[in-house]
Amino acid sequence: MRVSFRLFFWWLMGTGFGRFPTVSAQQQCADRLTFTPVSQPNQIEWSKFPDFTLPFPVIYGGPRFTDSQASPLRHGFSHLVTIKDNEYGSLVQPKQRAFVYYGFATGLNQPWETIESPWANDMNAYYAKWESFLADISSGQKNAAGQYVLPMGRLALDIERIQETDPRILRLKQDTRVPETYRQLSDADFVAAYKRDMRNLYAEGMRYVRQRADLSNVSVSSYADTPILNTYLNIPTFSWADWTSNLDRVNYLVKKQDGNGVGGPYYDQLDALSPSAYYFYDYPSPLAEDYLPYLLFHVEVNRAWSNKPVVPWVWMRYHDSSNTPLRFIQPFMAEATAIFPFFSGASGLWLWENPTFGAERNEVYAVYEHFTHGLYRLSKFADMFQGSYELVIETSARDLLDKQLPVWRGVVKGNKILVAAHNSYATDGQKTSLTVRYKSWQQTIELTGREVYLCSFDMGNVTATEPALPNVTVSPNPAQTDVTVAFEQLPPVATTVDLLNTLGQTVVRKAATSKAETMDVASLPTGLYVLRIQNGTQIQTKKIIITR
Repeated sequence: MRVSFRLFFWWLMGTGFGRFPTVSAQQQCADRLTFTPVSQPNQIEWSKFPDFTLPFPVIYGGPRFTDSQASPLRHGFSHLVTIKDNEYGSLVQPKQRAFVYYGFATGLNQPWETIESPWANDMNAYYAKWESFLADISSGQKNAAGQYVLPMGRLALDIERIQETDPRILRLKQDTRVPETYRQLSDADFVAAYKRDMRNLYAEGMRYVRQRADLSNVSVSSYADTPILNTYLNIPTFSWADWTSNLDRVNYLVKKQDGNGVGGPYYDQLDALSPSAYYFYDYPSPLAEDYLPYLLFHVEVNRAWSNKPVVPWVWMRYHDSSNTPLRFIQPFMAEATAIFPFFSGASGLWLWENPTFGAERNEVYAVYEHFTHGLYRLSKFADMFQGSYELVIETSARDLLDKQLPVWRGVVKGNKILVAAHNSYATDGQKTSLTVRYKSWQQTIELTGREVYLCSFDMGNVTATEPALPNVTVSPNPAQTDVTVAFEQLPPVATTVDLLNTLGQTVVRKAATSKAETMDVASLPTGLYVLRIQNGTQIQTKKIIITR
């Protein structure tokens, strides 16, 4: 929001640099710090930001350059990937170190590496490789149980050795390096065997690390091995209900052995999920405008499939395969990337940089300061993300991208709501009016261009007028092939209809966009199911019997 020079001067003199002003008794905004981004190459000027902390893990994997005082740890970051020798012990504790194990499956010229095959690998060679890694990273230190003690708080396995799609898997049938026993299988059996054995191979690697290392105080994740894999262009291809209920969308590595849900021997060993959400298009490409809903889609869709913490990997550059490979992203993109994931339910962020990039590239790293500035602004409201709070997500990121709408998200705690808003589709100077709401409270805000809006409001009492669900009828019941859910009137707010089995698993999901929604149940086993209709905090349930 804009503040007059007189008000800004009064605030600066009276309350201190970096604090946010009280705009009114009901609204407070984290305005921007006045700083000049670094213009010299191979520098990040941490001293221009006050010291601050956040209630989330934010891993710093960026360049350190001449800093030897663990400066990121005083500026919103919780872990360092690269640590200087003088920082150990005094400035950086073991729990503040994060480590990426690159090449987990490579370096041995095995089929897993050369053709991404789970068959005919020398597992003893892999065991020796993993043992050597654990011995090196722990300096040989073991606990009383004989497990290596790893001096870190987070460990990420960068594996990335799978054929992701059925057509790619089937190409291996023509490769003589695949044992003949498998190549003689039918196509369907070959694909099923590949997915099963690759899932088990990933799980075996994780099992070995967990068996040989003490990970009681280490959070273990795996790069990009999440229920929904990285994507950009096909997000609108499927509805939000389909993305969040159709098991065909789920990465087979993290499916149960029977294919009926998220789980399995590899997934079960992960402490957190780490989707990769790197950007592919720079402005003025129209595809660049999708960057923020694209990022939030990865958080929201994986949270829909799993209750494990979601910690996205983000990069301050465009992807290698983009239209502007390795160029730094726009400043407003960096700031929004630091703020918005937490409003969609992310439990942390991993800020990555290619470890092979050194000072010889001679680049200006101002974008890192814009990212840090975003963290700083968020830190002014750190209390809103502690204790009991509620996320307000009126429209899924998938639908915002599809309709090219501005993003707004809220966090409610007590009678306060913190609102983050951004119109990635705006032009410079364009005014965007946006109505934000929670229960009976609503407020119209105005965005200018692609500014990142971050303000809190005192809502007063908002408990009495939560929109009620309209009357619902369900037919037929018992059902054989389909079930129709009919509303007396179109629901006034976003409403979902879920069909759950007796284990509480969602087997069919629909968004209520009309007065009658039909659900296909022809492929479901016979038995008792529960139909759940929900909008916000209002829920209705009805029992359904499926017969044949």
